[in-house]
Amino acid sequence: MTELNSAKEQISAASKANNESPQLTDRRLSAREWMEKLHLPRMQRFAFRTWPLIADRPLRWIKSDANLVEKPEVDDDEVIKVTQFGQTMLHVNLPQKLQDQGVILTDIFTAAHKYPELFDKYFMTTINSKENLLTAYHLAYFNTGLFLYIPKNVEIERPIEAEIVQDSTQNEPLISHILVIADRGSRIKFIQHLTTVGDHENTANMMIELIAQENSEIDFSSLDEFGPHTHTYFKRRAEIGKDAHVEWAVGLMNDGDTVGDMDSELLGDGGYANSKMIAVTTRDQEVGINNRVTNHGKHTTGLINQRGVILEKSELIFNGIGQIIHGAHGAKADQQNRVLIMSDQARGDANPILLIDENDVEAGHAASVGPVDQQQMYYLMSRGIPRAQAERMVIRGFLGAVLSAIPAADVRNKLITILERKLADGQQYE
Repeated sequence: MTELNSAKEQISAASKANNESPQLTDRRLSAREWMEKLHLPRMQRFAFRTWPLIADRPLRWIKSDANLVEKPEVDDDEVIKVTQFGQTMLHVNLPQKLQDQGVILTDIFTAAHKYPELFDKYFMTTINSKENLLTAYHLAYFNTGLFLYIPKNVEIERPIEAEIVQDSTQNEPLISHILVIADRGSRIKFIQHLTTVGDHENTANMMIELIAQENSEIDFSSLDEFGPHTHTYFKRRAEIGKDAHVEWAVGLMNDGDTVGDMDSELLGDGGYANSKMIAVTTRDQEVGINNRVTNHGKHTTGLINQRGVILEKSELIFNGIGQIIHGAHGAKADQQNRVLIMSDQARGDANPILLIDENDVEAGHAASVGPVDQQQMYYLMSRGIPRAQAERMVIRGFLGAVLSAIPAADVRNKLITILERKLADGQQYE
């Protein structure tokens, strides 16, 4: 038996053991075949092809010890919160009044079983498994995830909070898929927090699909805080319909090597996307990000704002890609990519890329790579503030545009705490 046939046989058996539909099993097997033909994704000016981004593990179902993760305290019945530890769902709190309105919040496999009409229609349609080797790997071997559906015209004021904890007490990859469907006229805020428990070397393959239908709004915030022994690939893509609105606000604070893609596809006329990210790298960490917004529809607006801080011997690459497709009359694309380099041994770049195939548009970009502004430093230090503290203050102001965009104050404060820790650790090296 060939290696491919053996892998397909194992996947088929694991899928059956998980009570998956024949359609999902077939999709897994097709993706495993495509893994033999596809290549790693491209990342301009960033080398990651030797990273262990595909785990040498079969598809299997592993329980995690719930006692290793602090159980969330939800005193307020109105709080919407879900906690996953590895493949184990620990907690879901969805108020009854939202359930009565048709809101669905569950793990991805329950959704596939109980809501096949939604799952089959949308799962891995915005992200195509044939895009590259890692998307095919994701479909063939995904082992956990979340599903959220917001019905037509339902507006949820309070953020939906998702705690996703990687179980690195075991040698097991975290291959997670989050699917969010905002039906016409709905409004939501979604916040995810990614963390790690344990010290085993592991792979994390994290994908998010946002489906923003006509006149809907999705505010998606993410605080990424995976541990130093995790090699991460993420792909996050929004499909944005007519007059729909998607805001991304990402704090990339992983301690391990990370490569990822963020995409906003403005398919319908009048759509809006604003993709904001901050990243801080330390030690010998390597991070490379493609942040793309593509204007397909007329009178769409696509914005990118990326800000990074590089300390010690680390590397950070930002590629901002704004694309306007032929026929997208009246579209607007604008981006800012700015990086502070805090060490003479650090490496970084900010690459703005505009691909314009239409005349009646507005497009612009800005990029900068350099040290902390010395005039700002002089101003603060002349007032008795120590240099290390002054640097952190300047950096906080530099990153403020994204920090202020995170809707939940407790998550925003948590991000600031992590940011301060990473900056202090990096400054000790200096």
